[in-house]
Amino acid sequence: MTDTASKLQTDSAGQGDVPRDAGSEPILKQLGPGLITGAADDDPSGIATYSQAGAQFGFNLLWLMLLTYPLMSAIQMISGRIGRVTGCGLAANLRTIWPRSMVLLLVGLLFVANTINIGANLSAMGASAELATGLPSMPTTVAFAVVSLVLQMFVPYHRYAAYLRWLTMVLLSYVAVLFVVKIDWLEAGKGFVMPSLELNGETFTVIVAILGTTISPYLFFWQTSQEVEEIEGKDEAQPLRQAPRQAKRELKRIRIDTFAGMAISNLVAIAIIMSTAATLHASGKTHIGTAADVAEALKPVAGNFAFALFSVGIIGTGMLSIPVLAGSAAYAASECCGWACSLESRPKEAIGFYSVIAIATMLGLVIEFLPIDPIRALFWSAVINGFVAVPIMIGMMMVVSRHARMKQFTARPMLVFAGWSATTVMAAAAAAMIIYR
Repeated sequence: MTDTASKLQTDSAGQGDVPRDAGSEPILKQLGPGLITGAADDDPSGIATYSQAGAQFGFNLLWLMLLTYPLMSAIQMISGRIGRVTGCGLAANLRTIWPRSMVLLLVGLLFVANTINIGANLSAMGASAELATGLPSMPTTVAFAVVSLVLQMFVPYHRYAAYLRWLTMVLLSYVAVLFVVKIDWLEAGKGFVMPSLELNGETFTVIVAILGTTISPYLFFWQTSQEVEEIEGKDEAQPLRQAPRQAKRELKRIRIDTFAGMAISNLVAIAIIMSTAATLHASGKTHIGTAADVAEALKPVAGNFAFALFSVGIIGTGMLSIPVLAGSAAYAASECCGWACSLESRPKEAIGFYSVIAIATMLGLVIEFLPIDPIRALFWSAVINGFVAVPIMIGMMMVVSRHARMKQFTARPMLVFAGWSATTVMAAAAAAMIIYR
């Protein structure tokens, strides 16, 4: 080892230790917050949205997945960058540029939308379990909620993160469905480059729904906070503002992690759209409800194996997404209120943080017992997310461009351009939601 290399490895004069370069580590070791965030994006509510797109429009909305990949990658990369550079969550950073009352309003809306999503996901998980096993959905739904809550409250983060990382493997069940059903690959290819679409209210509604489920506020808060957890969970790690020598490795890791996580997310979305287009759309079933309805509809069309794979995916992604939904709301609320917030903390050490997680999960469970149409609830959740996303994304772009906050780690022009492009698309989607609904 040269003297220069030795110095970079051992320098501790306020710069922090510098581990090996990210490129020298196995790819799986570099995956974490971005991978989990991308996987949580394909929750049961998202599965229902992608399934509706495939059932209603066949392969003709596949092009949208090519559009969303760079946009969602950019905004999630910005989320991770903000957390790793500042050592603070997204809500805490937004408070540096906006009044606390405005941030609290956005966090309150985030909590409402997340709670509705939790309820819809629990409902889909219980219904899928009933279809697959014959067990009644109500007690199964309660069990899913309790297990998820216990894991969040009593399993340390470093173990919990590993559990979430491995749980992302369940997403492969949706890719496996493609090998079970018969795909017209020529028509699928046209859907990416030459779609045949009538631009009307129904088309824009589904497009907006897809954008809302792929670029969603809770994912911004979650990835930012998980980068903070990564800092707090490693003795040598520090915010890059304080340890700039760690920047090359950590920013490279965030890029690899985010690009991989968002690629997996979009690959799964493509698989769901293609499988439902080849089965449900081809057989004339163009309107579906929940993700569990899709699994049930697949059974007579694509067979028991496709049905089983789809059902397992719904339950697995639900268990993955509920902690992300509840946790992102808890991080945001705690940062606004100045409470301790960490999944490494014990419940008695972060009472407010874990209270938000418990309340969000339990309220989501209560929705299951109320006479509320889950599809309509999800629509209003999408509306809230669509409108909340725009000011949050504007705030993120302001933070990541401010030298006073990010020091020398302000975003580069290409990332700034991609981030503002994503913000513009979401603003247009929110406007379209009003115009065409």
